[in-house]
Amino acid sequence: MNNSSPESVDSSEEITDTEDNEEEDLGVLDDQRSIILHLLSQLKLGMDLTRVVLPTFILEKRSLLEMYANFMAHPDVFLAITSGATPEERMIRFVEYYLTAFHEGRKGAVAKKPYNPILGESFHCTWDVPRDKVRPLRTTSSSPAPAAAHSAQTTSNDGLGSYRLRFVAEQVSHHPPVSGFYCECKERRTCVNTHVWTKSKFMGMSIGVSMLGEGVLHLLEHDEEYVFTLPSAYARSILTVPWVELGGKVSIGCAKSGYSATVTFHTKPFYGGKVHRVTGEVKHNPTGTIVCKAQGEWNGTLEFTYSSGETKVIDTSKLPVIKKKIRPLEKQAQYESRRLWQHVTAALKAGDIDAATERKHQLEEKQRREGKQRTASSTTWKPKYFIKEGEGWVYHNPLWKTK
Repeated sequence: MNNSSPESVDSSEEITDTEDNEEEDLGVLDDQRSIILHLLSQLKLGMDLTRVVLPTFILEKRSLLEMYANFMAHPDVFLAITSGATPEERMIRFVEYYLTAFHEGRKGAVAKKPYNPILGESFHCTWDVPRDKVRPLRTTSSSPAPAAAHSAQTTSNDGLGSYRLRFVAEQVSHHPPVSGFYCECKERRTCVNTHVWTKSKFMGMSIGVSMLGEGVLHLLEHDEEYVFTLPSAYARSILTVPWVELGGKVSIGCAKSGYSATVTFHTKPFYGGKVHRVTGEVKHNPTGTIVCKAQGEWNGTLEFTYSSGETKVIDTSKLPVIKKKIRPLEKQAQYESRRLWQHVTAALKAGDIDAATERKHQLEEKQRREGKQRTASSTTWKPKYFIKEGEGWVYHNPLWKTK
């Protein structure tokens, strides 16, 4: 079976995803607490947790690769970026999209850990986005209706008046753990390519996960590239009711237009203070003008203030979520996330932690054996969808090469 491009995954087999990834918001049970305490007693502050096997009961019933797909849960907002009339408006729309992308990927109040993807694991899905939904979050009378402006050049292959957004993620390296993900919409001539290296470390009563790497959004219609980084995540209160917060400063920049943005995810101060706060600003570098400021909570309400003096509020919890489409398990290849982890997921859903642990252990052992075989025969792993370029990984058949 030749899986050379996302097109080779037959999208006619895809059905709307019915998985509800809400996690039960239970605290840590007493017998689990003693396991965590035992684990903590063996860890040192600042220790790298990449190779530490964490207890199965903290797992989240989905792979990290699928969590990355959930960053695209508002594909209508994503697709509206390219129809911004000016470089300034496109950068502002990208920042609006970026700030609303995290809450859906981090479902549930309790911090759980997605499965560590196995080398060669992949995740595929698509979204069908009704064209009339592709509107900017910003409501200004001056900008033309984006759908009307583009309808002449769109050639939809499904005839239903919707854009198709395709997503593929792959685990391209095991040590260090690196994932590549790529998403494209041919009709809007836009795509995003990202590689992320996750690095976890032990910080006493919390665990910090850095997401190293970067993404590039390509708007081919405007010949613009937006380079962006990702925040760190922290699992706090790991002995009681663990919860996640994001932290750190990220940057977004478009060299061609000279617009850039910085976004800061603020971690909660030790005493008082709000959780999940985020602030950001968009700047025109040649003149030093700040054209937009944002503040609020990344999983709550965000307020944007523009240089025109107008303001706008976005409530992320009220944004409509467009469900992804995914092929049923029996149509998936062996190394696709849901099929690969199906027995672990089923055992976790049934509350059978021992069976889940055993199934997870079998997958990890298989990965170790295959790694040893490659070492013995001096073969290097070659990913299916991504090619190493410099420090990063790039999708092998991106939209910008098929102009």
